[in-house]
Amino acid sequence: MKAIRMALLLGTGSSLFLALPASAAEAADAPEAQASEGEIIVTAQRRAESLNDVGMAVQAVSGETLENLRVTDVRDLTAVAPSFTVSQSYQGVPTYTLRGIGFNTINLSATSTVGTYVDEVAYAYPIMNTGPVMDLERVEVLKGPQGTLYGRNTTAGLINFITAKPTNQFEGSVSADVGNYKTWNLGGHLSGPLGEGIAARIAVRSEQSDKGWQVSNSRGDRLGKVDKLGVRGALSLDPAEGTHFDVSAFWWRNRSDTVAGQGIGFTPATDPVSGTSLSRLFNAPGLANYIAGNFPTKASQADWAGEAARSADIGTGLGMKGPLAENNRFWGLKLRWDQELGDAAKLVSLTSYNDFKRDALSDWSGAPFEVLLQKTDGRIKSFAQEVHVEGEAGKVNWLVGGYYANDRIIDANRTMLGQNANVGLIRYFGSTLLATPFNSSGYTPTQMAQSFRSYEDYGRIRTRTWSLFGNADAQLTDQLKLTAGVRYTEDRQRYNGCSRDTNGNMLPNVNVVNRALYFQTYGVFAAPIVQGQCNTFNPATGTFGEVQSVLDENNVAWRFALDWTPNDDTLVYASVSRGYKSGTTPINAANLARQNAPVTQEKLTAYEVGLKASLADRKVQANLSGFYYDYRDKQISTYFADPIYTALSRLDNVPKSEAYGVEGELVLRPVKGVTLTGNALWLKTRINSYNGTNAAGQPQNFDGSEFIYSPRFQAGMTLVYDTPVTDNLDLTGAFSLRYQSKSNTIFENLALYKIPAYAVANASLGVRSASGWSASIWAKNLFDKYYWSAVASNANVVVRFPNPPRTYGVTLGFDF
Repeated sequence: MKAIRMALLLGTGSSLFLALPASAAEAADAPEAQASEGEIIVTAQRRAESLNDVGMAVQAVSGETLENLRVTDVRDLTAVAPSFTVSQSYQGVPTYTLRGIGFNTINLSATSTVGTYVDEVAYAYPIMNTGPVMDLERVEVLKGPQGTLYGRNTTAGLINFITAKPTNQFEGSVSADVGNYKTWNLGGHLSGPLGEGIAARIAVRSEQSDKGWQVSNSRGDRLGKVDKLGVRGALSLDPAEGTHFDVSAFWWRNRSDTVAGQGIGFTPATDPVSGTSLSRLFNAPGLANYIAGNFPTKASQADWAGEAARSADIGTGLGMKGPLAENNRFWGLKLRWDQELGDAAKLVSLTSYNDFKRDALSDWSGAPFEVLLQKTDGRIKSFAQEVHVEGEAGKVNWLVGGYYANDRIIDANRTMLGQNANVGLIRYFGSTLLATPFNSSGYTPTQMAQSFRSYEDYGRIRTRTWSLFGNADAQLTDQLKLTAGVRYTEDRQRYNGCSRDTNGNMLPNVNVVNRALYFQTYGVFAAPIVQGQCNTFNPATGTFGEVQSVLDENNVAWRFALDWTPNDDTLVYASVSRGYKSGTTPINAANLARQNAPVTQEKLTAYEVGLKASLADRKVQANLSGFYYDYRDKQISTYFADPIYTALSRLDNVPKSEAYGVEGELVLRPVKGVTLTGNALWLKTRINSYNGTNAAGQPQNFDGSEFIYSPRFQAGMTLVYDTPVTDNLDLTGAFSLRYQSKSNTIFENLALYKIPAYAVANASLGVRSASGWSASIWAKNLFDKYYWSAVASNANVVVRFPNPPRTYGVTLGFDF
């Protein structure tokens, strides 16, 4: 039925376009600069220019290469941009890291150190990028702080997805994939003129995989099905000379299965043999034997709680019904207005609104027990407005403007952990206190034994940011160019949230056990909570209640760069820049109010020198850069020493840290239609004298620790080819290989939390005819490498999140 709907949509669009006049509109957003052979035109500095003329570390990948390498998800970009990594938090929120700079949050409400933009519109929250990637002209990866030109400050860099635009000639495409795991994908686009001064484009992509790649070790059930659908439409309007409007809308929904974690061990507190807490005595019966007997050796091995058991209510502890899957949707609108102001200046207005909604059920237990399941609900409404004026004055290109954004976020999850070891310990202590004055409500042993199965973490966040910015390039001489940019920003974030009771299930353990321990620890006899009330405790007031905070911050980001072009084929640059990432407030399982305290903004000052050289008549391109990052107040997700649960999550700022490295890129074009690209990054990161809390809830100095998800060495190779084999037939395809050395997922040196070195290959091979049809075979993770990109704990079991095994298939397409 979905295939029929797709065919009808494309067929109806084709009939509409064919019925329209072929006279028409100019292509939207055509770059001002024209690319010669071997050149790539980018808009990294908000204007079209050759990649080789941009004095910063930028990597650009064409839409054709992305298509040949099956880049259909943001995490696939790691194949072509090896210094970029994507990991997954245990709530399924992507964590982006670029040149070692990342933020390991679990919350959909947190922004990333790596900004993501679609046609210069900020998708400020990584969860917004979990739909299908489709119909792209190119992707640009800008490395280093980005604070002076783009809407929101970032410390690591940004990724700008440039979508394909409406064309002045009628064109279209349709493609169909068939692959293993019962995969069948459909996609296509239509583009062309609608009349004088107006052109349109619509693109559709459906991704379906009806057989999951994860298999339960205990039951044979499967997870890993894919169900995504996306539609993007764009209009290009030129109502008068010097006036241009670009309007676009993007909608997607994702009903794919959530990924199950693979249990590999226990936390320091709950380890049955060496645990530092009495909770080690309360692991679910059979859990230790399961972990010992099912250590994963391939991606497909996993397990999760059975649906019948988790769906059932136990006393006041509500079950979780339904499939382990996402049910998310996103829609976004963009209006760009370009108005020429004479011959040398232009006004640009960029208005956007993004709306994301999440409803997901996930099992992070890592075993067939009710260790940790979560039903996640969230909503992000994000409005942004930018206005700037850009122009030329003699040998100076300049830009000045302002930016405003307003976000309203709800981030909530209901957690179920009836067989978690920590819950078992609390229930046991509660049973020994039923005859004490703390049990003033008269809870029974049965009520205590059924308590603490389910609770909710909830947060409401309202963020407002505004900034004024300016940037100028001055051609000092024929060989020297000076770039200067500055941005003043004010951020304000309001937060209200807590952990709270659900259906009365938390009342026995909170009102008996927690109150008793708080009395022992803080000398406060707190009033009991009632059904639905917050159970986050504030020692300063001696009460349970909602946590509230207001975070007001401002900063000045800047960049200065000097470019030297000794000849037409060589660019040498040096720059110093400063970027910020705004402060944020977590949504945690908060026993104490301090766990939901915000972290302040982080600051990164970057020093960089680089070389870009075109050699052998542009058949060879060599780029090299060296950088040093002075990193202050780095934001991290870490542990909190809790008087009840040993170690719980919180956010913190690391006062001082640093990163430095060397990055290189070599592009070879030995013959027409063949491009070989190699990229490599050597990186050193270091935490300087940070006193924090380890996974056992003990204080520890982490001086000298490396950043998480920051391998010492990352490298990649890409071969893209499009060569004729007959007068009417071309051989097409691509091959990519990515390698990264070992890395860590926490500051501590614990073997369970390590990610070993790995290499992954992707490939495609096909033919394309002059008449428009094409066929190809492809494979992702070609050699079926078992590897994982994230490790986390659920306060009981340590779990890893594997990447999918080898997927392969056949694609048939037709361009017209």
